[in-house]
Amino acid sequence: MTSKFTTRGAIALLLLVLLGTAFWTLTTGYAPDAELNRTASYYAQNTATETGAQNIVTAIIVTYRGLDTLGEVTVLFLTAAIIALVLGQSKAPAGASGSGFQPSGELLTTGTKMLLPIILLFGAYVFVNGHLTPGGGFQGGAVLASGMLLLLLADPGKRFRKAVIHRVESLSGLAYVALGVIGMAWAGGFLDNRILPLGQHGQILSAGAIPLIYTLIGLKVGAEFSSILESLEETEDA
Repeated sequence: MTSKFTTRGAIALLLLVLLGTAFWTLTTGYAPDAELNRTASYYAQNTATETGAQNIVTAIIVTYRGLDTLGEVTVLFLTAAIIALVLGQSKAPAGASGSGFQPSGELLTTGTKMLLPIILLFGAYVFVNGHLTPGGGFQGGAVLASGMLLLLLADPGKRFRKAVIHRVESLSGLAYVALGVIGMAWAGGFLDNRILPLGQHGQILSAGAIPLIYTLIGLKVGAEFSSILESLEETEDA
């Protein structure tokens, strides 16, 4: 036992030393670039003017690299689909009465009724205002899904209307791609936000189509995370 513990301790210590050496090598002599490179300079100088967005990071993610964002949303969709496919093999049979967990306490149930509308409203705020303040579709969608998680914790036997979740997920994804194609046809490229007026800088109705794009992303991400939670909940009943 002592020899085994000593061997494990030595291995752990060696790994810590190697990890510390790697970090020390990376940080020693490191100095940030004194000047922006060509691409970063262009973004810093022209993003606000070209997109009308106050949050430059959001404008870059949604417009200049909008195709990458589409790929990220697609990966999340595939993840949700695979989880549903795998866990669907062990879900509860049709007509099951609900989870075997004990009902939650009154405190959690009452707190959920009070907090759920606030959480959903905050999630919507995060992605609708993504062009003005830190946040966006992925963050707002995760907040929406956290509300669904709280609902499941308060009522383990709760069942979401999966048809609604799937419709929101499908329609928001389809509309997202459609906006991208419209941007290619009417403006300068895929997901070009100038298909709508840029509006007044710093106002809620500004940055062209960015608020609409982020709303679609937020709804899609929230629906996909909620679908994953529903799949996990069904597995608990099996």
